[in-house]
Amino acid sequence: MNKYLFWFIFLFVFSLFMFYLGLWFMLGDMCFFLEYSMMVINSLVFYYVLIFDWKSLLFMSVVLFISSMVIIYSSLYMGYGSFACNRFLYLVLLFIMSMVLMVLSPNLISILLGWDGLGLVSYCLVIYYSSVVSNLSGMITLLTNRLGDIGILISIGWMVSFGGWNFIFYNFYLNNFIVFLVILSSFTSSAQAPFSCWLPAAMAAPTPVSSLVHSSTLVTAGVYLLLRFFSDLLMFNLIFSLVGLFTMIFSSFCSNFEFDLKSIIAFSTLSQLGLMMMSIFMGFIDFSFYHLLTHAMFKSLLFLCSGIYIYNYMDNQDIRYMGGCCTFLPLTTCCFNVSSMCLCGLPFLSGFYSKDMIIEASVFFGFDYVFFFLFYFSLGLTCCYSFRLVYYSLVKSFSFMPINCVKNEFNYMGLSVYFMSFFSVIFGCFLNWLINMDMVWLFFPYYLKILSFLSIFLGFWLGYEFNNFSYLFNLSYYNFNSSMWFMFGYSSYLINFFFNFFLKYSLILFWGEYYTSSGILLYLNKFSDFLQFYLSNSIKIFLISYVLVFVFWL
Repeated sequence: MNKYLFWFIFLFVFSLFMFYLGLWFMLGDMCFFLEYSMMVINSLVFYYVLIFDWKSLLFMSVVLFISSMVIIYSSLYMGYGSFACNRFLYLVLLFIMSMVLMVLSPNLISILLGWDGLGLVSYCLVIYYSSVVSNLSGMITLLTNRLGDIGILISIGWMVSFGGWNFIFYNFYLNNFIVFLVILSSFTSSAQAPFSCWLPAAMAAPTPVSSLVHSSTLVTAGVYLLLRFFSDLLMFNLIFSLVGLFTMIFSSFCSNFEFDLKSIIAFSTLSQLGLMMMSIFMGFIDFSFYHLLTHAMFKSLLFLCSGIYIYNYMDNQDIRYMGGCCTFLPLTTCCFNVSSMCLCGLPFLSGFYSKDMIIEASVFFGFDYVFFFLFYFSLGLTCCYSFRLVYYSLVKSFSFMPINCVKNEFNYMGLSVYFMSFFSVIFGCFLNWLINMDMVWLFFPYYLKILSFLSIFLGFWLGYEFNNFSYLFNLSYYNFNSSMWFMFGYSSYLINFFFNFFLKYSLILFWGEYYTSSGILLYLNKFSDFLQFYLSNSIKIFLISYVLVFVFWL
């Protein structure tokens, strides 16, 4: 039996059921809590809590729908006839289960369970190919996400003084420093500006994993955490909004000078995550959640189409060899460009509704001209790097091997891509009608209303012109942008600085380590060696030890 097909049907049916349930909960304005008592310590009671309301159910239905498409896609991409196919399938299912646990948790300890599951299973998936590059990328991914665990663990210890860990009930404590720890944790998972290094590095994973990680699971975990567990009134924060804006501009610049196909899409994910974070800290909680759902659809489609290119072009990921894809893979190229247009926010596609709401609502926020200009500039840069992909897939002539056989076949990979492209087009408008996002009327002058359209088309024009430019700038400028502004080097410098700074204060800890953990481990090793030597000897030693014990007790 094809296990991939079974899990595809199961997750797909379950996602439809969750979507129906989410609409029912929204219609009745219902919220259910399921509690299971795990532990009682005096007045501190730990319940394992699951929350079911329209937000958690809708997000879970989107996660399960994308997961079902990724699994049926993986059956051909990874090969269900190989020996490692079951290992890959079970890892992906563990990853999905961890995300579902995190989505349904209002409790910090159960959030940590899902959060740790996401981090550890993503490490196993990134190092799946077991090359040197994938091992290094997996280590960067794991260690950066462990930084987020530190914030959640400290928050768990801190919240003992509140009498429980149900974070959803403690919105009136948000003036406490716990809020900064949880925001720091969400920044590491969502790869905001100081922690952005791991996101392009995670591209060493197989393409179906990248589609799942970068659309609806690991990178959106931090955004979802902030969306659910903070009240609207206390989320206005200009500094964190500027961090989101910097992430948008920095990732868009890096994407314009990148030639690896999956890295370009990873930087576009980083740009959209910056937009979501910025809209959260400007107070647009519902708009950010709406963009989170629509972005998950077209971003997973973008990755799945790029996987078909890589699959048919003999594992090649360089976009300079991708020219003329529309000749050999016309249907895949059509779906690929539809998802690119959704990413740009082209009118009446899925991304247009959510991005346009955030842009127009942010004009009412009252920020200054610099913020206003940078916001629209980052929107134009999104269209600029998206048009690079359109140019290299449609306009440019064929640049791959002259003798090859690339053709569109209607198989499992094609089925999932066509299905996802249909939903990428209609999902934004469909969801807009269902969850009543258009109940607020915003009136603009004419020039402000068309400014977002002008920035989109200006970005397209600049992207086209960039492809015709020769090297205008110094080579170090291109090196700077293609190396993520040397952010990884800055982070290692900071780690060395803090290590050297705290070293003189931690010398006293070395004695404690010698007499506790390391010393106990040394004596346990010696004792186990003695026991092994003792048990491997003849029966005379057992008889003598029996007599000695008998004499001792007498």
